[in-house]
Amino acid sequence: MQALECKNNGFLSNSQLRLQWSPQDCNFYPGGGLFASVGQMDNNENGNFKFPYVDLFVKYVSSPERFKILGVQEEEKGVVKKKKNGLRLKVKIENPSLRRLISGAIAGAVSRTAVAPLETIRTHLMVGSSGHSTMEVFNNIMKTDGWPGLFRGNFVNVIRVAPSKAIELFVYDTVNKNLSPKLGQQPKLRIPPSLIAGACAGVSSTLLTYPLELLKTRLTIQRGVYNGLLDAFIKILHEGGPGELYRGLTPSLIGVVPYAATNYCAYDTLRKAYRKIFKQEKIGNIETLLIGSAAGAISSSATFPLEVARKHMQVGAVSGRQVYKNVLHALASILEQEGIQGLYKGLGPSCMKLVPAAGISFMCYEACKRILVENEDNA
Repeated sequence: MQALECKNNGFLSNSQLRLQWSPQDCNFYPGGGLFASVGQMDNNENGNFKFPYVDLFVKYVSSPERFKILGVQEEEKGVVKKKKNGLRLKVKIENPSLRRLISGAIAGAVSRTAVAPLETIRTHLMVGSSGHSTMEVFNNIMKTDGWPGLFRGNFVNVIRVAPSKAIELFVYDTVNKNLSPKLGQQPKLRIPPSLIAGACAGVSSTLLTYPLELLKTRLTIQRGVYNGLLDAFIKILHEGGPGELYRGLTPSLIGVVPYAATNYCAYDTLRKAYRKIFKQEKIGNIETLLIGSAAGAISSSATFPLEVARKHMQVGAVSGRQVYKNVLHALASILEQEGIQGLYKGLGPSCMKLVPAAGISFMCYEACKRILVENEDNA
């Protein structure tokens, strides 16, 4: 076979074989490859052969600069399109309220399960039942119960925390969205909307889930009195009425509302600061985890004196200690007797659970909102 002649018009030809190749005349052959066999070539009316998949040849096989293929557009230099690989899970839920509730419930369950070992160790440290240091308690639990011992009671906590977190995050997202000014508008309030939204979230979740908290406490303390969760609910309702299910609600609100308000306000402020500093709108999962953990640390440190005062008010009359008139009286008395360190006694064990729980909760919530979309075409 004689060598093919490369012409300036982009055609390859051979005079004896009457072989002519033109990219404009190429057809697609299903089932063929990049290099077609003789059986896959087509003989047109002029006796010329046509090669299939010329566009693939041009795309994936480099050609000399003098050999220019007609009809093929050159790609612009410097423009590189990256194709994202990997599994992208999307679940279509049209109702936005339902999306937020489901995302909040998943976030609560995951965060509570993730910090369950820390909660177990913290509880043992507080009562001093298995040791006086973290490693000592951990080793004792592993010797007696193994890994399941670190997650003992987690199912009850998940049942309690999942609806609480769902309501809390749902209320925060809804109130914050309605109070936040739109682009170009003046702020509706002088204080940050996230602060009010966080307070509303704390109140709502506490009011709706407080009976579960009370039932859990009664089952833990009064062992042998009740046969289960349903039996405790019926007996308490029968003995004291609906109001008995909310006994001690005020001290709980005193502790929950400031923490929730500062937690969500810190989270929203840190997210805005991140976008401003790094000049990017999208925040990744790791960044959300760190921002949420930082918000949890800030809110825990800022409101921990209130938690200490609430604990002193709860155990004061029972233990025969000083009875405090109100929260301010308790704070002043503790500060006078123990100093500033008395207001932060137990902050370390408390942050050991609350800080990672806050970060994991926010991360799971934001991730679930991206998975649960309104339309299938949403990214």
